[in-house]
Amino acid sequence: MQLVVANKNYSSWSMRPWVLMRQLGIPFEEIELRLPDQFGTDAPFYTEIAKYSPAKRVPVLLDDGFAVWDTLAIAEYLHERFPQAGVWPQDARQRARARSVCAEMHAGFGGLRSLCPMNIEASFPEVGRKLWSEHAGLRNDVARIDQIWREQLAAGTGEFLFGGFSAADAFFAPVCVRISRFALPVSDAARGYIGNVLNAPGPSRWIEAALAEHDFIADDEPYRKSR
Repeated sequence: MQLVVANKNYSSWSMRPWVLMRQLGIPFEEIELRLPDQFGTDAPFYTEIAKYSPAKRVPVLLDDGFAVWDTLAIAEYLHERFPQAGVWPQDARQRARARSVCAEMHAGFGGLRSLCPMNIEASFPEVGRKLWSEHAGLRNDVARIDQIWREQLAAGTGEFLFGGFSAADAFFAPVCVRISRFALPVSDAARGYIGNVLNAPGPSRWIEAALAEHDFIADDEPYRKSR
């Protein structure tokens, strides 16, 4: 298997299947493409990603040349290929709940996504405080995420949302980065969960690689246009 991803510092979508596969021990070869300096241009990124996916977006999972794109589709494909790996919980109702929260993450929380882009190597606590005071949508998004985490942690056993690390935790891993880098206020339970996720082997390896990139892309740096 091969997994096509983009810059680890910025690409939240790429992070999800990568950390899931690393954490669960599903072997793959990584193909990393550099994000364009300016979106909407004829940058090499678009030429390269078109070789792997007609959607021209990362991530893309390649299984003997067969392409699966979109993070939810990749998670489902991995579950079918490796049913004992723990991509989803074994219990049917817990599995449905895990899929529900992943779908909610996949489709929602636009305020958090747009205002607090993923940037692993940076820290923006002052920006976070300003955004928090000015944007009710951001506060609502974080409150709902906090609620999901608290309810699942209270209902289960273990340090992750459904006991062992699953697709649900992989989907929320970029959210953990965003909340931590912008120092957004969350409950003690949520703060503990963020630490559990970011210190897990899969996410920690992604973070380590992101910190080693040293690749500044201005279009992904709305709060630091140059350095």
